[in-house]
Amino acid sequence: MIWSLIVGAIIGAIAGAITQRGNSMGCFTNIIAGLLGSWVGHRLVGNWGPSLAGMALIPSIIGAIIVILIVSLIFGRKS
Repeated sequence: MIWSLIVGAIIGAIAGAITQRGNSMGCFTNIIAGLLGSWVGHRLVGNWGPSLAGMALIPSIIGAIIVILIVSLIFGRKS
């Protein structure tokens, strides 16, 4: 459980850095974006590539990028 939260935070931080919207995100938001992004990525892309804590990293990062972009569009956050 804790390992999944740590990996989710890392995935969220990577996605935030890629989208350049990670500066305004806190640790809790990174965890949520990483876990939700992992779920979205696995549903859209599948379960391939290297995995950590039961999460395939590449689909998880892709899903987290999608989640961050959608949330930033809804809440009007600009970089």
